Amino acid sequence: MGRNPYIYIFIMFGVSYLIRVLPLTLIRRKIRNRTIRSFLYYVPYVTLSVMTFPAILYATDNPLAGLLSLIAGILLAFLGAGLFPVAIACSAVVFLVSFL
Repeated sequence: MGRNPYIYIFIMFGVSYLIRVLPLTLIRRKIRNRTIRSFLYYVPYVTLSVMTFPAILYATDNPLAGLLSLIAGILLAFLGAGLFPVAIACSAVVFLVSFL
């Protein structure tokens, strides 16, 4: 690596800083557009689900076990089960599918 690594660190710092500061400096008023507000409201949820979904499927050696566990978790959560019972049921589904 013949180049100075601090240059890359500085460039990444600049990019990260601009992404966070630029909206604060350009948008000074409250956002009143309903579409933009709705979009900004759902961005964290979409980002979290996009990062979590592949991890669920590929957490085991068998992606089918992850898929069945995901379906079981969604179904139990839809029926009103709490976090702990859903986690136990999903773990049990993965164990049973991997065992078979």
